[in-house]
Amino acid sequence: MASTTEIVRQLRSKASPANLQGMGRFGIMLERRLGVSVPDMRRIAKDVGKDHELAAKLWKTGIAEAKIVASMIAVPEEMNAKDMDTWVLGLDSWDVCDQVCMNLFEKTLFARRKISEWSKREEEFVKRAAFALIACLAWHDKQAPDEDFIRFLQTIKRGATDERNFVKKAVNWALRSIGKRNAKLNKVAIKTAKELRRTDSKAAWWIAADAIRELEGVGV
Repeated sequence: MASTTEIVRQLRSKASPANLQGMGRFGIMLERRLGVSVPDMRRIAKDVGKDHELAAKLWKTGIAEAKIVASMIAVPEEMNAKDMDTWVLGLDSWDVCDQVCMNLFEKTLFARRKISEWSKREEEFVKRAAFALIACLAWHDKQAPDEDFIRFLQTIKRGATDERNFVKKAVNWALRSIGKRNAKLNKVAIKTAKELRRTDSKAAWWIAADAIRELEGVGV
């Protein structure tokens, strides 16, 4: 059975200063980061397999790559709402946020509840996580009814005036993802974007303009 020390050792062996330089250009937080590629992290996680206890220990290291591996080996069914609230406060970079939402949070029983709760929070990456979750569910939850995503559009409208870069980009991602799901949601998402474009918020205008440009040419 792998240990926290062993996983961190493997991550350090894959660390690359060149990767760190490239990450910095994309606005990725470099503090407590080794410079390991996502494919390398996935290979490490695959070798470990699912191990929820180890995931919790890796998360506590505070190392960005260890957190991402933790999200890959954690067991969604063993995550409770309190665990999610604890983990989300440890997000401090957009890539870790999105990986954790994609690998783990969207697969839990509490994803929709956390979208509602976190979208009202003030912490930048907690709020981003709410909208990243919407985008992930729009892409991956094939059985979800359209009504779920129509409700999420109201959450998007409320979040669209947040001027912070990592929040507004996640709101935009969520809106575009809903609009690509099917023809019905495409029309509703474009309608929402046009409503946002009429607001006084620069963030909402940018979100709307970018979404309209992409969604009006989508064949769904």
